[in-house]
Amino acid sequence: MAATLKFDHALPALSGEWTGGDSNFVSHASITAAVDRKLEPLGPHFLAHARRKRHSRTFSEDDRIQASKKVKNVEEEDAGEISEPEDPSMLTRDPKDWKNQDHYAVLGLSKYRFRATDEQIKKAHRRKVLKHHPDKKAASSSGAQQDDSFFKCIQKAMEILSDPVKRRQYDSVDDNADVDPPSKKAKGSFYKLWAPVFAAEGRFSKKQPVPTLGNEKSAREQVDEFYNFFYNFDSWRTFEYLDEDVPDDNENRDQKRHVERKNNAARKKRKNEDIARLRELVDKGLSLDPRIKVFKEQEKERRNAKKNAREAEEKRLAEEAAKKAEEDAKRKIEEEAASKASREAGKKAKEAAKQAVKKNRRVLKASVKDNNYLVVGDATPAAIDGALNDVELIQSKVDPDELAELVAKLNVSKGPEAVKAVYVGQAEALAAKGVVKKEDFRVLFA
Repeated sequence: MAATLKFDHALPALSGEWTGGDSNFVSHASITAAVDRKLEPLGPHFLAHARRKRHSRTFSEDDRIQASKKVKNVEEEDAGEISEPEDPSMLTRDPKDWKNQDHYAVLGLSKYRFRATDEQIKKAHRRKVLKHHPDKKAASSSGAQQDDSFFKCIQKAMEILSDPVKRRQYDSVDDNADVDPPSKKAKGSFYKLWAPVFAAEGRFSKKQPVPTLGNEKSAREQVDEFYNFFYNFDSWRTFEYLDEDVPDDNENRDQKRHVERKNNAARKKRKNEDIARLRELVDKGLSLDPRIKVFKEQEKERRNAKKNAREAEEKRLAEEAAKKAEEDAKRKIEEEAASKASREAGKKAKEAAKQAVKKNRRVLKASVKDNNYLVVGDATPAAIDGALNDVELIQSKVDPDELAELVAKLNVSKGPEAVKAVYVGQAEALAAKGVVKKEDFRVLFA
């Protein structure tokens, strides 16, 4: 409930040595009037005030006590984090069989194991020592003799786990930290079932961080990277922890060397067996990974798409080639037909020209015969022979076109003189060309 408090407090009196005329004094503002405010007993500061009043403590005493309580609470919380029930059978262990003991369980760190920090190991050891120290047990049992076997187990566990090299050797063979792969009948998400398995195996990798298994949304590159990492796994496991103890006897050196060789051979064998085991484990995980099936289907679809595209392209090219071949064949047939037609037309034209030449030659001979062999009066045999000779000479020297022109001129010429004049004109044209000489003619220029 809110309450109103009134404080009657007078300002302190001024020093007798102070005078208002002090030259160093500067008044910046006047003192404000008092204000009544309501105060409520709430908050941590009020509780601290009430606690101090209740226990009659000063500020420093109360702070010291509160700090001690806070430290104690933190220690209790830390102890609770690394505490676990002790197995009664573990308390009766033989300390000489220390290689087969679970050092993490001895210190109460079973759930942490290789993940336990150095600070947690120290705290766990301190707590176990306080609980199982022989002196403490002797005091609690009125001086009776107590078995300190478990205390020796505690000390051995601390010796192993506090030494980085020895702890690494022990972690190398700590089967209790392994996670067995799920059985075929196990139900649940593949990723939730197998992620702890690969995480447990990844603790032995020289390369850190180890890729995670991912989920159904992981890209193929991430999945390939994950499995490639475990197929090329570089393990630091060396299995020295399981070595047979080498006799510390300088006189029996042969036995010592024999044991060392035996230990080296055993390490290599265990190393090879572990590599084979991990490879089999990765093969099993890969075969059950649903993403691999999806990737295979996608790859199959891509291959089919490429195959279909390739077949379609091949079909298109084949159709184009067939069409082109058909067009070429058709064009060749057309060209052959045209060539044949051209040859036939040429042949016909040549035959027609030949026939025309024959006809024109007959016309020339007939023109000579019909016009009394180009003479006036009776034609003597010599005149007939000379006229026919001159006409044949002209026929042999003119081309078909000139022959046709000559025939055309003869068709319009009437009478021996007119016909002879046509022949004379043609003979003169041939002589002008240098084809014949006038002396070669018997009648035309007689």
